[in-house]
Amino acid sequence: MADALKRRIGPGLLTAYGVGVMVGAGIYVLVGAVAGEAGIWAPVAFLLAGVIAAPTALSYAEFSSRLPEAAGEAAYVGEGLNSTAVAILVGLAIVAAGTVSAGAVLRGGVGYLTNAIDIDPMIGTLVLGAILIGVAIVGVLESMALVAVFTVIELAGLALVVWAGVTAEAVPDWSAPPALVWSGVASGAVLAFFAFIGFEDIVNMAEEVERPTRTLPLAILTALGITTLIYAVVTFAAVRVVPLSSLAGSESPLALVWQAARGGDAAFLSSIAVFAALNGVLAQIVMASRVLYGLGLRSPALAVFHHAHPRFGTPVLATLLIGAVVLLAALTLRVAVLAEVTSGILLFVFVLVNLSLILVKRRTPDAPFRVGLGVPVVGFILSCVALLMTLGALI
Repeated sequence: MADALKRRIGPGLLTAYGVGVMVGAGIYVLVGAVAGEAGIWAPVAFLLAGVIAAPTALSYAEFSSRLPEAAGEAAYVGEGLNSTAVAILVGLAIVAAGTVSAGAVLRGGVGYLTNAIDIDPMIGTLVLGAILIGVAIVGVLESMALVAVFTVIELAGLALVVWAGVTAEAVPDWSAPPALVWSGVASGAVLAFFAFIGFEDIVNMAEEVERPTRTLPLAILTALGITTLIYAVVTFAAVRVVPLSSLAGSESPLALVWQAARGGDAAFLSSIAVFAALNGVLAQIVMASRVLYGLGLRSPALAVFHHAHPRFGTPVLATLLIGAVVLLAALTLRVAVLAEVTSGILLFVFVLVNLSLILVKRRTPDAPFRVGLGVPVVGFILSCVALLMTLGALI
């Protein structure tokens, strides 16, 4: 077994990976909930959420140029707080959040699949999971290529929804919009912020990226910008043709857009949602296995995972373990607040990453990619606020 991962990823594939992780299946359900808070101004809420996410994304971008390691957040927090124990705990938290959420997304994707074809859910879960695990083992380039294909399918479906929304007759809510209420837009933006969680996964591919100190920051910021635009445009199409009373709280808001604009049952969106789910699952398996690989360098107890296959150049043992837990979670998980718990873990990590960058910048100002000290300070404050609101929702 070799210890080094293979550097096979360029900026294009890495950006597509980031967009695929962020867009994922969430766009198919989140639009209605945000519209319920922000009303006709939901597109502004998504733009504001992108602005809220930007400081933390910039903090990740600088850290990725300082420490281009597979352990990502664990390396950043360990450097900032000077604690190996905290670094390992953060890394394990990222692994847990990514793995369990991947299991839930896989189960959701299989649910869409069983609506389209007659297949036993358990068999569907095992078959799809095994295929994705196999792809993740064969190679990172192959995994990224498949993520890119899934992302293109997702974006094609969203493009059809946007086309339908902008070419149909507008509803009265859109034709005579109420005044902008910033409190509602702010509430919608906090909810929409969760749709941007995923940019942090990019940094965990650091040891398989060509010219990481340049490619990582570029991919993070480009993916965030593209995703923000996608969310805003899709939400614009939704509030334009669907009455807010129907859109708010809907579990299938994009299907409502298609039905209102073009008629029919919008069954094709369920098929696209399957690809969206598979995209999210594969991306999380790849990410979590790299974090586990990186932790193996920091902890003797996890050293067995710090090995890459000599032919495939991937962390096979880490990928198999992550894949097995994903399958177990997909077959057994029944926790209704999974999304909030996962978001809570990641927001706590965001708080630590921003704090760590503040401390590191005070000690060593120079870096290949630098942002002002105010950026992690703002990111720290915004992440704390979002975390407190998430914890409030859980309690």
